[in-house]
Amino acid sequence: MTRTLLIAAASAAVLMLSPAAFAQQKSQFGTAEEAKAMLMKAVAAVKADKGKALDMFAKGEGGFLDRDLYPFCFSLSDGKVLPFANPNGRPLFGQDERTLKDAKGFAFGQAFWEAAQKPEGQITEVSYVFPKPGADPTPVNKTAFITKAGELGCGVGYYK
Repeated sequence: MTRTLLIAAASAAVLMLSPAAFAQQKSQFGTAEEAKAMLMKAVAAVKADKGKALDMFAKGEGGFLDRDLYPFCFSLSDGKVLPFANPNGRPLFGQDERTLKDAKGFAFGQAFWEAAQKPEGQITEVSYVFPKPGADPTPVNKTAFITKAGELGCGVGYYK
């Protein structure tokens, strides 16, 4: 009888706690709030040690690749796109940011460039289409938060 009572109590506890545990799990995709928080973390990393930060961004290390969220940066001196963790972005590495257009013809690179010309700490939202990390190269709707970080323009976007 005691054993049955213990099993029933344990089962009830599991059932009661399961919805709470499930509700705390991250969704499959990053949110706008999470993207903005990652951007702030990326800017702090760039200011602390630019070389180390860019290496972590390229490798997706140090929390700089979370599901479909990752930081990306470009040089403000020449516009060159620096490596970042989305493998679908590799063809962009080294290109002039200002020349980049999305699959719909929107000059998102120029919009990023203009956003990064604003004073440090000012964040601009730019919406465009871009492939999610992974094997499927199909562009999907995305919004990026862009800001200036020293000699770089940096951003983190989230997919809609």
